[in-house]
Amino acid sequence: MTTMAAVTGRKLLSFTRSTPTPFLNFNQNLNFLYILSSHPRFSTTTTTSSSEDSFGAFSDGKFKKWQNGGGIFHESACIDSTAFLDVGAIVHSQSVVASNVRIGSGTVVGPSVSIAHSTQIGFNVSLSNCSIGDSCVIHNGVCIGQDGFGFYVDGDGNMVKKPQTLNVIIGNNVEIGANTCIDRGSWRDTFIGDNSKIDNLVQIGHNVVIGKNCMLCGQVGIAGSATIGDYVTMGGRVAVRDHVSIASKVRLAALSCVTKNITEPGDYGGFPAVSIHKWRRQVASGFVVRGV
Repeated sequence: MTTMAAVTGRKLLSFTRSTPTPFLNFNQNLNFLYILSSHPRFSTTTTTSSSEDSFGAFSDGKFKKWQNGGGIFHESACIDSTAFLDVGAIVHSQSVVASNVRIGSGTVVGPSVSIAHSTQIGFNVSLSNCSIGDSCVIHNGVCIGQDGFGFYVDGDGNMVKKPQTLNVIIGNNVEIGANTCIDRGSWRDTFIGDNSKIDNLVQIGHNVVIGKNCMLCGQVGIAGSATIGDYVTMGGRVAVRDHVSIASKVRLAALSCVTKNITEPGDYGGFPAVSIHKWRRQVASGFVVRGV
């Protein structure tokens, strides 16, 4: 194993072990690292770059043109030969791109990002501080892994930024719609479970955990540190308050606002969200009061 492959391997193992639900299990991680270190289809090198800053800026000439599509990659990245990097795509240092991945023009894959096999990434996507599972679809303009919105007021009354140092873990077979944003974690990794589907223009805050087979419609907003169970469906423009938990198999009507924990499966609606039958009675009584 070359020096850079060893470094990349250690970072990948540390990255996937940092969450209780990584996109690969431990044995799969070992197999993945074996491929990185020994398979001839991967591009690896023993040279490291010291010129990239925290935003991935580069100027030292260690970026090269990828033969399949014409994109640009850092020489320390590990890329399968079947991966397609479109013209204008950039893969930064120590990132891992597996087989049959397609990356569109204008997309930036930041340092140490991992993308598993058969994932399709559209145009002008920004990936940083994240791991993407296999067979995912990431549509145009998605941003994953940027800092979350966390601040506190210090003793002098000034707004001070809270550290945002963790990652985003995207499971397998996840689809993420155009211009959706998913923030990196601060005290736990932000996590999206297998087979979940996210529409356009959705905001997912830092530390949010979303289970498997969930469906989030357009303009849903989930504030930081919320926990969403499995098989949860949210209609358009649903809002979820920070630090609340939503049980599995909950369905939320469009424009609902979740302000406290939902502990039982079922249908909910309104602001604040209540059981669907109670919400319908509230709506009906409102019509009666107004004489409609």
